[in-house]
Amino acid sequence: MLQGCVLKEAFLKNETPSIGVWQTLPGQNVSRVLARAGVDWVMVDCEHGNIDGTRKLKLDLIPHSELNVIVDAAMHEAVPAIASCGVSPLVRIPDMQGWMIKRALDAGAHGILIPLLRSVEEAKKIVSAAKFPPQGQRGLGSPFAMERFNPVPTMTEYLQHANDSLLTMVQIETQEALDAVEEIAAIPGIDVLFIGPFDLGNNIGHPILDGVMKPELVQAMDRILEASNKAGKKCGFFATTGEQAKQYADKGFHMISAALDTTLLQASLGVSLSAARGQQAPKAGGRY
Repeated sequence: MLQGCVLKEAFLKNETPSIGVWQTLPGQNVSRVLARAGVDWVMVDCEHGNIDGTRKLKLDLIPHSELNVIVDAAMHEAVPAIASCGVSPLVRIPDMQGWMIKRALDAGAHGILIPLLRSVEEAKKIVSAAKFPPQGQRGLGSPFAMERFNPVPTMTEYLQHANDSLLTMVQIETQEALDAVEEIAAIPGIDVLFIGPFDLGNNIGHPILDGVMKPELVQAMDRILEASNKAGKKCGFFATTGEQAKQYADKGFHMISAALDTTLLQASLGVSLSAARGQQAPKAGGRY
């Protein structure tokens, strides 16, 4: 196995849930602050976070023309910054397109998270894009990926061990994925089923309103955890507070996000400003 895959190592030890945080704000210094907080991993959020993506550029010389341009410099800066702190850099990509998976892994991510999965077929395509042959179709050539591990492997060593070391994670947050969760969990190469409770609630008709989870949503999440355990896979959960993270750790989840940078900043500012004004501190949890 590639050395320095902290999350993968935590999964293999299987002693306590692996705790991490979410990065939505760009900047290497933000990445380092989060990575040095005592976590196993930092999730660089290229789906909902302000971490680059693709942009449509209008070509002035050609009327009515647009060009899709890959702009992921912030992701390429965050991944090595996190890895340099001895923490696993993970990337949630905006979509399940193969080139997005390749860009994240070539940057040196220790794992990728795919949002809004809907079918077994999609899950198999994701595995194929994330794995080198013969398990998949990923191309080899990045000069950067190896440097995110310690000690730094050769390109040959990276090729030989990447398939078993890097984590392929999918979010179960649609009705279609929930209906097929047992089949998805059984797919070789899928390592983690990660629950996005907000989109899952929305898509099954039981949204989280004012922080309240309905019984139907709780039952759906229990089903995902059970399917993960039955298939010998790991199950992750996006918590909005430390207290909620502890609750889901006690329920048996293996990977839990305990905080998000933007909401932490909002909450901390609210507490400090309220104290300065002699007012009662606002409810923790930011805007979630």
